[in-house]
Amino acid sequence: MPDVDSAGGWLLTLDGAPQSYVDLDDPRHLEFEYVRRLAHVLDCAAPEGEPLDLLHLGGGALTLPRYAAATRPGSRQQVVEFDAALTRLVLELLPFTAGTVHTADARAWIGTAPDASADVLVADVFGGSRVPAQLTSLEYAHQAARVLRPAGVYAANLADGAPFGFLRSQLANFTAAFPYVALVAEPSVLRGRRFGNALLLAAHREMDLGPLARRCAADAFPARVTEGAALTRLIAGARPVGDADATPSPQPPAGAFSLG
Repeated sequence: MPDVDSAGGWLLTLDGAPQSYVDLDDPRHLEFEYVRRLAHVLDCAAPEGEPLDLLHLGGGALTLPRYAAATRPGSRQQVVEFDAALTRLVLELLPFTAGTVHTADARAWIGTAPDASADVLVADVFGGSRVPAQLTSLEYAHQAARVLRPAGVYAANLADGAPFGFLRSQLANFTAAFPYVALVAEPSVLRGRRFGNALLLAAHREMDLGPLARRCAADAFPARVTEGAALTRLIAGARPVGDADATPSPQPPAGAFSLG
């Protein structure tokens, strides 16, 4: 639906929950806080303006690919979106020419993607309001590690609430697949006060998280970067989950992500 307060603004909702916001007049304008944090990851992944090879699992209204095209022109972008009808609608109303959009299952796609082919791999895949089970296993984490380049960054948008059983299992998966893992979330989420988004970051090499931490702390809704011993304490006792036992992310409480 068009944003009545912004001539170029469009809001995509799925099952009553806001999924994407796009400003065609200014792709750098990001309405949702978790998308801003993903954009901060892109901004910190390489020197300003340098083109990158980007793989987006989950497309929605293509908010982040549009941002990348505006801030890193010349980037080679592959977007994988399972919902063919949604993709047709988005491309009809909100044209996108700065990358290739594939209608495919994200797990199947990454399973055939070339080794070391992505500078940044972004996973923002939700079936309704839950991350599908096939993207929550240790085997999936190993596939992401295979596709990511040695200096690349993996960033996944997840959602959970206390006692963080799902989030801790995801951190355990990626700690088993990558040597460096970090988490970005608002303090109110990490303290268990509410259900909310968290970004899981992973890399083959140690990440300089200072610039990212400063950007996230300066947002209207500040988020904190957790790594090292603090992250180890959060994971404590959680074990990696294989394909056979993987489950979707938890169902959000009523109203957690709804409009109004």
